[in-house]
Amino acid sequence: MQFTDLGLAEPLLRAVREQGYDTPTPIQQQAIPAVLAGGDLMAGAQTGTGKTAGFTLPMLHRLAAAGPKRDARGRIAIRALILTPTRELAAQVEESVRTYGKYLPLKSMVMFGGVGMQPQIDRLRQGVDILVATPGRLLDHHGQRTLDLSQVEIFVLDEADRMLDMGFIHDIKKVLAVLPAKKQSLLFSATFSDEIKALADRLLNQPALIEVARRNSTVEAIVQKVHPVGRERKKELLAHLIKQGDWHQVLVFTRMKHGANRLAEYLNEHGISAMAIHGNKSQTARTKALADFKRGELQVLVATDIAARGIDIDQLPHVVNFELPNVPEDYVHRIGRTGRAGATGEAISLACVDEDIFLRDIERLIKRSIPREPVPGFEPPAGEKAEPIVLGRMTIGVGGTRRHGNAPAGRGGGGGSQGRSAGHGGGGRPAAQGGGGGRPAAHHGGAGGGANGGRSASGGGSGDGRPRPAQGGPQRHDDRPRARGQAARRDGGPRR
Repeated sequence: MQFTDLGLAEPLLRAVREQGYDTPTPIQQQAIPAVLAGGDLMAGAQTGTGKTAGFTLPMLHRLAAAGPKRDARGRIAIRALILTPTRELAAQVEESVRTYGKYLPLKSMVMFGGVGMQPQIDRLRQGVDILVATPGRLLDHHGQRTLDLSQVEIFVLDEADRMLDMGFIHDIKKVLAVLPAKKQSLLFSATFSDEIKALADRLLNQPALIEVARRNSTVEAIVQKVHPVGRERKKELLAHLIKQGDWHQVLVFTRMKHGANRLAEYLNEHGISAMAIHGNKSQTARTKALADFKRGELQVLVATDIAARGIDIDQLPHVVNFELPNVPEDYVHRIGRTGRAGATGEAISLACVDEDIFLRDIERLIKRSIPREPVPGFEPPAGEKAEPIVLGRMTIGVGGTRRHGNAPAGRGGGGGSQGRSAGHGGGGRPAAQGGGGGRPAAHHGGAGGGANGGRSASGGGSGDGRPRPAQGGPQRHDDRPRARGQAARRDGGPRR
């Protein structure tokens, strides 16, 4: 099958040809006709399989065919809204909209936090057909009545699984409440979970269901391997692998922001150009680092999980888990940055004995064993025993916050005042500190559970444990994660 067989308008086919594409990917072959038909869609595809074009191309076709609409003030009305979890992903999607729609008379814009609102307001006043946004800034604009969503005809929820992981369920519900009841709704997700299907039941009306790969699977084109290593020699091993293999584009994942900073500093000190991106970096710094990395001017990009969403680089050869994630699904998202759109890629994990418990969880999720390949000279010391991993004021792994039933490590825990850090809420004291039984706020937390266990005087904890400002405070400054069930933060504090 060719793109010419899908019924797309000639201006779209021309733009696709200019990008060097002739044959649609499996998700595109199924999604494009489904969206063109006008019905709702629930699509599950691994990251990197071309799902963005799977909804942007038919969306552009339908909007161009229908012609422009005007709002009550005579401006071009917003007819399509695409909601994404992070700034980088929003920018990436809007770039795709402009790339494929370059020969169509449609206007688009991207909207996210971390930058001033006034330029966005000025752009909205000029009229926009397609809006790509993160939830927080979108709701800020709606609250200030600087945009009108009453004429939205197509609503796309992209990376829905990450939306839920980041605690955006309440923001999603608020967005749905202000959108027209009659619209075409499309839900795209790299993984399917029971929570995603529950959201789909609320959002979609008799949707077509497309699942290109089995749930939580990894791309077969990605070569996965684990290098066992002593906990104190990970940085040394990473530098050795980069120099020995002459790697020139390497995306490296760490758990925490400060860990990303320290690793980038170490690599630069050893002659390897590296930069870190995470929520504490300004949007300008994040954009520059990503642009330099894409152009090949930066050898290594060190990122946290949230900041890396939206990194879409053709033929990215290497992804390295400097630290294994304690949430198994994050492994699927991480390694999906390579092996995209049919290209091959390599995903390497540097695992010390402390992370064996996470590795077992990952292998159980993806239903395969990942080969262990010790690197000569970097083998783990004989007799090294597993120790808890400290994350802020909590611990995970062996002797730390243990799995509760089948919950992933780091998501179990107890009913005390501390919980999972790194932006996923609070509410569970690590088992080693005597907590018992409860799950953290990342799943069921309510008011009072911040990432570090804070509680406001009124009982509503903010995402970092600080009191929640009163209604009407300053607008949300970026697309920071929040714990599920948590009250919205309205401050400008840092996020991962």
